Order: sequence, then structure tokens, then C-alpha cells
Amino acid sequence: MNSFVNLGRKNSGQIMAAADFSGLMKITDLDDFITPSQECIKPVKIEKKEGKRGAIKIEDDGSYSQIMEDGEEVKLKKARITLNDCLACSGCITSAESVLITQQSQEELYRVLAANKMQLPEKQMCVVVSISPQSKASLGAKFNLSMLETAKKLTGFFKDLGVHHVLDTTFSRNFSLVESGEEFLRRYKEKSAKGSLPMLASACPGWICYAEKTHGNFILPYISTTKSPQQVMGSLVKSYLADQNGIKPDQIYHVTVMPCFDKKLEASRQDFYDDLYSTRDVDCVITSGEVEIMLQKEGYHLSDIADQELDSFFPSHDDNSLFSHDGGGSGGYAEYVLKYSARKLFNVKLESLEYKVLKNKDFKEVTLSVEGVTVLKFALAYGFRNIQNLVQKMKRKKCTYDFVEVMACPSGCLNGGGQIKPTDGENPKQLQVKLNELYNSLTAQEPEENKDVEKLYEEWLGGKDSEKARTLLHTQYHEVEKMTNALVMKW
Repeated sequence: MNSFVNLGRKNSGQIMAAADFSGLMKITDLDDFITPSQECIKPVKIEKKEGKRGAIKIEDDGSYSQIMEDGEEVKLKKARITLNDCLACSGCITSAESVLITQQSQEELYRVLAANKMQLPEKQMCVVVSISPQSKASLGAKFNLSMLETAKKLTGFFKDLGVHHVLDTTFSRNFSLVESGEEFLRRYKEKSAKGSLPMLASACPGWICYAEKTHGNFILPYISTTKSPQQVMGSLVKSYLADQNGIKPDQIYHVTVMPCFDKKLEASRQDFYDDLYSTRDVDCVITSGEVEIMLQKEGYHLSDIADQELDSFFPSHDDNSLFSHDGGGSGGYAEYVLKYSARKLFNVKLESLEYKVLKNKDFKEVTLSVEGVTVLKFALAYGFRNIQNLVQKMKRKKCTYDFVEVMACPSGCLNGGGQIKPTDGENPKQLQVKLNELYNSLTAQEPEENKDVEKLYEEWLGGKDSEKARTLLHTQYHEVEKMTNALVMKW
């Protein structure tokens, strides 16, 4: 019989092999691309003995034995993955992408800060750090701090290093949510057109990279064109903040702190590069774990750092509160778009949503019924097992969803590969509970309740339907053509 060795995860019909990496590609000691749970597989032949079926035993050294029904134990050969087994599926990141990632690290931030110290203040780069709420939760859990305490101490830490502004990407996510809601309304009204529904969320770069490289032009029309919060923040910083400070975009060095290594790839996309000023919207991405390394390098314990008040795009505001959005630690796209659509399309106001867990905890659905008839059907699909099932349903034209919040990591962004790992004596499930509690401790706020968002739509973008809004808040995707025929390829 044939089984499969899956290097890192045990799935149906597969047996685990010991591996010291996690993810499709590993760069130095960083797990990267798509998800820390789905890796290359290779068929391994397991012989039958006189028609008797055998069980598989995993030894302490990572080897396998086949246990026959008569109790006999047969040592199996170890599976080895070589270039001959590679299907050239474009799943791994390319060498060019790996170069881009190595250019984004805390060393690059240190280099810019050191160069600034050699310049007069008026000639320095304006260094801006934008921190994701998932990273705040990760660092807060590590140092036993609240979300607000973590935000204030991180502000103090980065400003001690020479950073000029420290911002919260929750603010930019307001724009991502609003634009996602408006985009869904447009697609719903054109739902008879090919490629309109289901609309697939676009905030996860691991999912986007997979879609571009694996399913190409079949899947890309369904993916939302709305930029992720990271890239919306890039537009805000390099456009609005630059204008407010009377400087050019290339005079700002913009760093984001993210829960995911794939955000480095996202920031490196050519779509987010300004040819006029030769600068990227986000110059450098560092992960939560990399911030922990920076703290260690500087000899800091985060809880001992003096608080500094939070920055905002409107310095005159004295409100130093933090807010979040309903719908979970991946941004709440499904929750917001469903509530928004229910109100706009069916005049129904939803206070809360009831999600139905399907085959596993990472696949949920929620529906809206009007007079007993289901009018909208949404889902959350986290992790690549669920993503692959979703894509296959779409290819077979059996997908009944109108919108799917797609995230590459199992359990979503709070469980991103760049988050700080569990400490000794703490298992991943315990850490996940702690992260969720911290993340959900903040007061939820609808984007429409934020007056600053409304103000920027008018003053900065010239309205929600303006050409500037479409340019700065939306993007496009590109099929990645395979360079080889994987089935006939010989190394």
C-alpha cells in the first residue's frame, strides 16, 4: 500500500516525519510562506505481508516501523525528499523573493537609525513604525502586559532608538474594512457576472501568493482588490503623513511590525512601489519575534520601559485609547462585510453573529436570513487544508458562499509564523487562548464611528468613490507562470 510522508503535519492518509522546519520554505531560522503546517509530501511504499494489514509506529528517532497483525515489527526505510521529487509547483518562494526578505530585518532598521544619528535633524530620514494589534497581543502575552500598556511601552522603546512616529495599524484597517464592504456591494449587484462572487478576502499575503502561483487567473478575479491594513498604512504614511510634514515619500523610512513573515513579501510587491520617488509604501517589515530579539539586544525588558503616549495622524487629539474590530484576531472582514451588507441591501441591523463550526474549528459559516429565506452566506476558511477544499469547490461550481474570509495560518493571524513562540511550560493552545483574550480585551468600534476615518476620506481621498481612493486603497494580482512542465521535468 502507499502512504504519504508529510514533513511536519499529520493529515488523513498521511504519516508524520520528523523535521526541524515548519513551512514550505525556510530562510535561515525563519519559518516562511503560507503556513507553518503544510509541507512537501512524497509517496512511501509500505509492503503488505501475506495479505495482512499493518499499523505504522513512529520511533523516537523519527523512523518508522510497520507492525503486522501477528506482532512482527518491520523497520521501514526513511523517506528522503530530493530534487527528483520536486513537482516545481511554484509553492516555495523564489530566490529573488528570498533576497527581498533578507533586506527586511531589524538590522536594516538599525542601519537607518545609525545613519540618521550622523545627520543634522533637518537632513534625517523620518522613521515611522506601524505596529499591528496581533503583534501587540504577542508581545503583551510575552511580558504580561495589557494591550494599551504594550502599545505605550513599544512607543517608548522605538522612540528611544530614534524613531519619530509610532502608529497603530488598527487605524488603517478601518479603511480596509470600509473598502471591502463597498466592494462586496458592487460585486453582489453584479453577481451574475463571472468572477464576481464569492468574494475572497485579500488581507493575507500567504494566501495571495499561493493563489497567484497555484491557481492563477481562475481564482484571481474572485479575490478582493482592497489593500491589506499594512499596505493601506503604507499609503497613509507615504502620502498623507508626508504631505502633512511637508516632505517627500522617499524621505520617510516606514517600518511595520507584523505577526507574519509573508508580510515581507507583500511589502516587496512591485504594485506597492512608487516609481516617481523610487520608494516602497512599506520599506521594512519586522515580526513580533524580531522585536523580542531587538529588546534582548538592547538589554530591555518591555515591562520596565517608560510609557510614551500613542501617536496618531491627528496630534491635536488627546485620546490615547486603543480600539479593535469585531470578528476575531484576523481583522473581522467577514463580520464587518456581512453586517454592512445586511444593513445596506436588506435594511437589517445585526448586533451579533452566530457562527456554525463545520468539519473543523478553522472552517465556520454564518448566514443571513430574511423572512425565512437565506439571502447571504459567508464563511471563514483558515489554514491550507480548508483553502484547498474551498478552491476545489469553486472549481466544481459547488461553492455556495457569497464571501469568504481566507487566512493561510490555522487559527488565523494571531497564530502567525512571526509571533513569539510559547515559553517553557506553556503549550501552543494555552498561548492561543491568552492571545485571544488580550486581543479581544479592547473595545470594538465600527469604522463608521471613527470621525478621523471620515475626515481622511474627505480631506485626503476626496470621497469614497474618488479615483484617488481607488488608486491608494486598492491593488491588483498577477498570475505567476510556471517556468517548467513539472510532470516531465528531469534534474
